[in-house]
Amino acid sequence: MRLMTMICCAALAVAGCSTVYRSSDVIPGSTDGTQVRVVPLTGETVIQANRAPYAPQSLPSAFSQSAGTGAGLAGRGVGVLPDAPSTQAGARNQQLVLNSPPPISPGAYRIGVGDVVMLATPSTGNTLEAISGLLAAQNSRSGYTVQDDGSINIPDVGRVRIAGLTIEDAEELLFQRLVEAQFDPTFSLEIAEFNSQRVAIGGAVGKPAVLPITLTPLYLSEALAAAGSVAAANIDVTSVRIYRDGQLYQIPLADFYSSPDLQNIRLVAGDSVFVDSDFDLNRAERFFEQQIRLKQTTLAARAQALSELNTAVSLRRNDNAERRANFEAREALGASDRDYVYLTGEVDKQTRYPLPYERQASLADALYDAGGGIARETGDVSQIYVLRASSDPREFGAVTAWHLNASSAANLTLATRFELRPDDVIFVAENPVTKWGRTLRQITPSLITTPVAAAVN
Repeated sequence: MRLMTMICCAALAVAGCSTVYRSSDVIPGSTDGTQVRVVPLTGETVIQANRAPYAPQSLPSAFSQSAGTGAGLAGRGVGVLPDAPSTQAGARNQQLVLNSPPPISPGAYRIGVGDVVMLATPSTGNTLEAISGLLAAQNSRSGYTVQDDGSINIPDVGRVRIAGLTIEDAEELLFQRLVEAQFDPTFSLEIAEFNSQRVAIGGAVGKPAVLPITLTPLYLSEALAAAGSVAAANIDVTSVRIYRDGQLYQIPLADFYSSPDLQNIRLVAGDSVFVDSDFDLNRAERFFEQQIRLKQTTLAARAQALSELNTAVSLRRNDNAERRANFEAREALGASDRDYVYLTGEVDKQTRYPLPYERQASLADALYDAGGGIARETGDVSQIYVLRASSDPREFGAVTAWHLNASSAANLTLATRFELRPDDVIFVAENPVTKWGRTLRQITPSLITTPVAAAVN
């Protein structure tokens, strides 16, 4: 009995000296000019709290820009076809020998640099339009040129390398990329312009030309007709020569006219056809040399253009990297204007949690990601509060305390849906046992010193 009396007296003595243990708590009502309104967190009140306007801060553009967004280089390095050597009529001084190229099957057309592909996506329309076929005429069509690195650049999707692929393979690859970018993959791929594969026609023809290889096979007779047909007076001294892969083939014009098989020789990309009317191999060789020089010049120009593109991409990449490094340095030094949420009370670490860029953060993010989670031994999981001051200047001092009772673990799902706002204060109250324990630890020294002081007196 005497001991209890001494404890009470010591407690009163400590309290009288204003040294008794005090801890923070959320007290509803008006306290020291602050009006506190406690709102329990439920599904409905979470929706209400999330209505507070807030736009997360955005990262600098250097974090989203791609270094490969330079201007297209399609068509760069394409030279002009030189004039074909002049032809002169001459006497046939030796036998023209038939040496036709072997049959060739190049397979399906493969997309190349310079080709223009078209992505046709169906637009909306009513049933009557679809039945009548009008919908096909209303398709949305977007053309893209295959650039020097073999890719096309689709907005919001990025660069897709399709050079060397058949149309079917390119459609499959584009389908996958559109699905990854969350776009409707309903489209058809067409080639609007065939610029990558060509055949040169020169010599004794009506109009020397360069003909494209398309989806439809190009035969020798069709190529000559497209170049204005053979313009030779004497077929006995005229031959059609084909330069292919370093080999020179010869077809006497008389044999060409008399043989459907020779007329239907299929031409492939890179072929050079020269109609010679005076049996002068040197003139034909000059024509082929011109074609070779043209291709070499084209390749050199394309290589230079690709080098320029790589240099521009490298400069952009370095500029973006420097911008990002500068921003990260400002972040580390605290020089950037960040939005923070503050954690206090019975948490593992009193800290502030920076709200992330470009997305909303939840109460669960701050509790479990900021290193300031609920203290397991001292925190009261039934008393978790988010303190939010009113943004209305007419309600200065008004605070809403959103109360989460996590004694039921199911209520923690509400924490994952509750969106935080700048300057929110997350407060975790201490449990009653911790409060009493801390009070007793503060009183215990008084229980020892009080009897001693009384004995001395």
